[in-house]
Amino acid sequence: MVTEHPGRESADTDLTRALAREIYASVANKWALLLINVLADRTLRFTELQTQVGGISHKMLSQTLRHLERDGLVDRTVHPVVPPRVEYRLTEAGQALRTTVNGLCTWTHTYLDHIEEARRRFDSARAV
Repeated sequence: MVTEHPGRESADTDLTRALAREIYASVANKWALLLINVLADRTLRFTELQTQVGGISHKMLSQTLRHLERDGLVDRTVHPVVPPRVEYRLTEAGQALRTTVNGLCTWTHTYLDHIEEARRRFDSARAV
């Protein structure tokens, strides 16, 4: 006997949407996108990442890497040496996301002039 639960499908859909929004927020910020792009096809140490992604603070880099690791997009490897050596690399899921990130970068480069011109028109119309 199957018991139907009214609203169950709606609750599952709401949960899925909430999770999707959480994941988007985690990966669709400037630091995550930059880190995914920098890691590309290589493994880097924390300090190398901080150098490659100019302007990111130690705290923000740690936080962003932790979020990406939690979501299964970055692997963190700690080597048992003194001092500890920690390396980061993209997982298969991170590489797949990188394809999307690269598409966004391509779009940005393609439409950069268009966006700048639209902003100038918009701003000058508002100034009047």
